[in-house]
Amino acid sequence: MFQTFKEWFWLERFWLPPTIKWSDLEDHDGLVFVKPSHLYMTIPYAFGLLIIRHFFEKFIATPLAKTFGIKEEIRKKITPNTVLETFFKHSTRQPSHTDIYGLAKKCNLTERQVERWFRSRRNQEKPCRMKKFQEACWRFAFYLMITVAGIVFLYDKPWVYDLWEVWNGYPRQPLLPSQYWYYILEMSFYWSLIFSLGSDVKRKDFLAHVIHHLAAISLMSFSWCANYIRSGTLVMIVHDVADIWLESAKMFSYAGWKQTCNTLFFIFSTIFFISRLIIFPFWILYCTLILPLHYLEPFFSYIFLNLQLLVLQVLHLYWCYFILKMLRRCIFMKGPCHSSGSFPSQNFFENTMREEEEPIPLHELSWKEFLHKENRKHPNYQQ
Repeated sequence: MFQTFKEWFWLERFWLPPTIKWSDLEDHDGLVFVKPSHLYMTIPYAFGLLIIRHFFEKFIATPLAKTFGIKEEIRKKITPNTVLETFFKHSTRQPSHTDIYGLAKKCNLTERQVERWFRSRRNQEKPCRMKKFQEACWRFAFYLMITVAGIVFLYDKPWVYDLWEVWNGYPRQPLLPSQYWYYILEMSFYWSLIFSLGSDVKRKDFLAHVIHHLAAISLMSFSWCANYIRSGTLVMIVHDVADIWLESAKMFSYAGWKQTCNTLFFIFSTIFFISRLIIFPFWILYCTLILPLHYLEPFFSYIFLNLQLLVLQVLHLYWCYFILKMLRRCIFMKGPCHSSGSFPSQNFFENTMREEEEPIPLHELSWKEFLHKENRKHPNYQQ
């Protein structure tokens, strides 16, 4: 059954233009062509990137964060309690007064002790700024590296300056080493983001991140197997070039450098509008949707590729709406760009607001804690 599905999945009419066979894309005379089996290497490379990321965050991102004044936050330890932990994980993190009353009786604690336990437990779940900075710094470093590599790989390629060359000779276009590494590294990076979802900062748009990473891998894998490498590299460079500025803006946001963050966000917005609302629809989509028809009759993979790219363009317009809202806040309301609820992250939006620990309500403070809190407001107070 699996063999039957495999044969059906790789039918030439799904992937290649009419009259073209898979045998036409076999290596010959020193020319190497794309093979689906090449994509297997993205998995071990993804784990390699995770190892590199670990050392990068430890020896580069962390010292840099401390230079910016971001300190390691020591969270207050809580007393282990199996009953409360089970309720926290499987029922709710915000128990009602009735729940607190019942749990207090069950655990032989006071209601105030139960409330404090849940507050401390919720604070433990909130990511610290150091962790957020490390992640943003790693993504910034990768996007910077892959964008520079993309420019180096593509600057002397004729199809960058003449879009007709994208389809000249398609699909019998040999694979260049630079194209191989550009694609494989980009895909490996997205695999590494999926593998690290369990340990990365948990965000409200967790599911959106998973869908985005899988969609990016799916699009790159499809374009690889159908040998849309030339157009694929153009799509990749157009998307990567804006993400550098986004991640750097988030880094300065976590460091509390409001003005620098806003400036970088303005730069990101400008590059986003140019790359994804002008270059992408009027050059890239024109290249993939219109130009191939001068060489070939429409076929399945041509239609499927352009459907994916059109959906991507709709998402660009959707993200543009949120970016404009944030710019409006910065310009007309004099507020920080980074505190308007969402930030477009890795081509999408994520919350970058600092998640501070929940304060203890005044009515729950003991008299010693209250005096300590009030004394700290005094300029000459020393702990």
